[in-house]
Amino acid sequence: MAVSVQGQQVTFIPPAGAAALVGDFTDWRKKPPLAVTPGQPLTLTLPRGAWVEYAWLDAAGEAFADPDNPQKSLNPWWPYPRAVAVGDYIRHPLWERPDAIQKGTAHRLTWAGGVFPGTRRAIVYTPHGHDPARPTPVYYVQDGVAFYRTGRLGEVMDRAVEAGLARGAVLVFVEPGDRSAEYYLNDRYLDFLRGEVFGQVEGPLATVSERGLWGASLGGLISLHLGSAHPELFRRVVSHSGAFIARPDARDPDGSIDTTTAGEWLRKRLEQAPPRHLRVSLDTGTLEWLTAPNRRLAAALADGGVEHQYREYPSGHNWVTWRDALPEAFLYMQGG
Repeated sequence: MAVSVQGQQVTFIPPAGAAALVGDFTDWRKKPPLAVTPGQPLTLTLPRGAWVEYAWLDAAGEAFADPDNPQKSLNPWWPYPRAVAVGDYIRHPLWERPDAIQKGTAHRLTWAGGVFPGTRRAIVYTPHGHDPARPTPVYYVQDGVAFYRTGRLGEVMDRAVEAGLARGAVLVFVEPGDRSAEYYLNDRYLDFLRGEVFGQVEGPLATVSERGLWGASLGGLISLHLGSAHPELFRRVVSHSGAFIARPDARDPDGSIDTTTAGEWLRKRLEQAPPRHLRVSLDTGTLEWLTAPNRRLAAALADGGVEHQYREYPSGHNWVTWRDALPEAFLYMQGG
C-alpha cells in the first residue's frame, strides 16, 4: 500500500530507493524534504478534505513517482507527482453538471512578436451567440493554453451561461514566451498587450464594455499589478495563488526571479493607493507558500474598500486548486 488515510492522518510507505518525501506540504523544493527510511512509514497530519500531491526523492535528490499509487493529477510541469485525497475532496457543483450543449467559438491568432521576441499565440473564445458589435466584458488571460486546455475556463463559462448563472464574456487566452520575464512586475507586458493583442481582439472580434486581467501564480501577479495601476484600461482582475512575494528586479543568487524572500512590494503599494476602480477575485490553496501573502493582500483590499472576494481551497499550488476555483471566480465576475 502506497499511502493510507485515517481522518487527518496520512501515512506514506516509502518504496525501494526512496530517501525523502516532497510535496505540497514542503512546497516541493522550497522547504527541506522529509527524510525517510525505505519500508518505514511516515505519517503527516493534513487538512481534512484536502487534495495533496507528492513525490519521492532518491539518494541523489532526483524525484520519482510513487510506483504503488496510480492517482495522477493535473500537473503540466512534472511527470512524477501523485495525489491523495484526505477524505472527500469536494469539487464545485458546476463541474458536476453535464457539459454545455451551446458552446462558444475559439478563434486562433498567431503573429510575430514585437515587444517580446518569437512567435506569439492567443485563443479568443467568444460565448455562444456572441455579437461582436454588442459591448461585452473582455478578459485577457495569462498562461493562455493552460487556462484553455487544463483549466477549461471556456467550458466553465459555457456551463455557467447555459445554466443561467452568469453572462458570457470574451476570453482572450494569451500564451507567454518567457513567463518569468514577462510576468514578474514587467511593465513592458502592458506594452505587449496594448500594442499587439488589443487591436486583434477589440473591433474585429469584440466591442469592449470593460476589460479584465486573469492569471495564476506569476500570471496573477502581473494581472493585479497592471490592473491596479491602470484604471483607464482595466476594471476587473482575477488572481489564483498570486505570486505576491515579489519586488521589481529582485533576483536569487542564480539570477532567477525571487518568489520567496523578495517581500510583498505590491501589497504595500496597494495599501498606500487602494485600487477602488477594480472588482477583484482572489483565491489560493492552503498547502502552499503563498497562502499567507494572499491572505494579507485580501486584508489590504478589505481595509482599502476595494470590491473583492477571497476564497481558499484545501490543496496546493497546482491546477487542481485553480481549476476548482474557476467557477466561483467566473460567477463573481459574470454572475447575475
